[in-house]
Amino acid sequence: MSVLVWIEQSNSSPVGSSFEVLGKAREIAGALGTQSVAVLIGADAAAAETVRTYGADTVLTVSSPVLANYRLSAYVKALRKAVEAAGATVVLMAATVRGREVAAVLGSELDAGYAPDAVDLRVDDGKLVAVRSVYSNNILADVTFNSPVQVVSVRQRSFPMPEPGAASGEVKAVDAGLSESDVLEKLVEIKSTDTGEVSLTDASIIVSGGRGVSADPAKGFELVVQLASALGAAVGASRAAVDAGYIPYKHQVGQTGKTVKPDLYIAAGISGAIQHLAGMGGSKLIVAINKDGEAPIFEKANYGIVGDLYQVLPALTAEFKKRLGK
Repeated sequence: MSVLVWIEQSNSSPVGSSFEVLGKAREIAGALGTQSVAVLIGADAAAAETVRTYGADTVLTVSSPVLANYRLSAYVKALRKAVEAAGATVVLMAATVRGREVAAVLGSELDAGYAPDAVDLRVDDGKLVAVRSVYSNNILADVTFNSPVQVVSVRQRSFPMPEPGAASGEVKAVDAGLSESDVLEKLVEIKSTDTGEVSLTDASIIVSGGRGVSADPAKGFELVVQLASALGAAVGASRAAVDAGYIPYKHQVGQTGKTVKPDLYIAAGISGAIQHLAGMGGSKLIVAINKDGEAPIFEKANYGIVGDLYQVLPALTAEFKKRLGK
């Protein structure tokens, strides 16, 4: 019996949200009276020493050239081997794009109960309870399990990032027994769209623009980008802005875009439709900028500025640069 966490990697480096989950896994394992186990899957185990500093009792490594690049069937097979090796009854991972699909397929193959996109975890009467946010964050639903194995994907930034410490935990290699013929997908080409921007789902600060930039979309989003740059923030957008072609879909926040939970969310020219609130309503601090003082976003905001974003954003950018010495 153990609590197993998949430490997802990007460009051979662990994804930060996986450590958020690992920190919570240690707490859950303690409440269940068992151990926390981290598993690394990839071409090699180079990141194992980094993972050891985040306190897992054991770090499993599943290494093979077949696992050099992410492919769903190969990673699910590798994770199943890790589940068996760890005797895991709880399997956790960050609800990234990859994490969501791996968790769903793994749960199906293990005939396990599956709770996607959980925002909290706890133990009641010796059993795992996953908490999900439903109905646009208006209701929190407890999910309990009656299966021997439970699989949960956890929404990013639901738990604090633990501080690394001294390396601990034994590293054990697990043989996945994989060959290329075992993998259903064949990798033909890799094209990256990474432009070095701050990731929306990992960002602690997000500046988003909406339909309010329509007077001059190019200039409006340039002002959003300038403020984001001054704050070291990610750039987001409402669905209305994306549908209008002002900015690519990858920036969309909301029910049909990305769900985010930053420490600070600045919404410029966003009215506050329920679909958008569903994606950012969990933000710790919300600042709304809109010239319509009756916009619904102000009901959700901690601070509101009633004004023209074309005047407010440059003023904020200048002041933040001054305060931050930029």
